Amino acid sequence: MNETSDENTLQPGETHPMAYVALGFIMSKLENPLFQSRREALASCAMSNNRIAKICLETLRRIENKEAVSDRYLLGLAWFLRSFGE
Repeated sequence: MNETSDENTLQPGETHPMAYVALGFIMSKLENPLFQSRREALASCAMSNNRIAKICLETLRRIENKEAVSDRYLLGLAWFLRSFGE
């Protein structure tokens, strides 16, 4: 039985509710003085052609420039930063 309802399924174009929490988490990391060294490590990985690092850096750039970022990129970056920092 495969039942879905409007309450438990995201509609096309609807932002995942946790994207707002993810953005807050990311912003708190950007304010941390230790973040700059982590960002440099991330940039080094990106220069080594690491795809995850490239995507995360581009997402950070978009956030900092107040450009549009999809919820999946926000959630992915938040998850990466959580993993990277702990």
